[in-house]
Amino acid sequence: MEHYLRYAVYFAPAPGPLADFGAAWLGWDAQAGRAVAHPQVPGLPCPVAEVTRQPRKYGFHGTLKPPFRLAGGCAPEDLAEAVELLAARLAPVRVPGLQLDRIGRFLALTPKGDGAELAALAGAVVTGLDTYRAPLTAEEFARRRPDRLDPRQRANLEQWGYPYVLEEFRFHLTLTGPMEDNRAQEVRAALAPVLEPLLPAPFEVPDICLFGEGEDGYFRLVHRYALSG
Repeated sequence: MEHYLRYAVYFAPAPGPLADFGAAWLGWDAQAGRAVAHPQVPGLPCPVAEVTRQPRKYGFHGTLKPPFRLAGGCAPEDLAEAVELLAARLAPVRVPGLQLDRIGRFLALTPKGDGAELAALAGAVVTGLDTYRAPLTAEEFARRRPDRLDPRQRANLEQWGYPYVLEEFRFHLTLTGPMEDNRAQEVRAALAPVLEPLLPAPFEVPDICLFGEGEDGYFRLVHRYALSG
């Protein structure tokens, strides 16, 4: 198994219209491991490449366990086996659908209805695989600006390597980087009619995906594991 700089466990849509659009929108197909051309979106107030620059390298995904370096003494094969065993114990999740939403200063797809089962799935992945995560370096810790976090978020950062997990988690598939209010409204208005026909109802998470960060800084799909618990 290939070694990567960092690993992550994501939800990634299976090949199909939504996955294809998400890859093109971001300009990076993580499943194929290659750059792809951006789509034409009528009414967009700026180039697609501009608003997607920040999330592009991660690929179109919903984070379950955020990127981490592999712990010392662990081989990539050990992590892959652990993800496979965990997936075999976890059940698929279904919610009514997805919607285009704003989270803070960026746009994302978020679940309709109760997201408790998605949060529980992410929590199980975060905690169940944490022995394979190397501790944050001082530089990595400082990069998260712990002084700006509330006590719960800082405790998560210290224990799990990321502030927005467990009680602070909100499932989403990121579509843009941060934008000012007016720009975000304009991008949302242009993107909504293009996305609407592609959004599944219901929305299902039948599997989880191990991703790896290559030397170029871009994440690629390593393997997809069915949730069969």
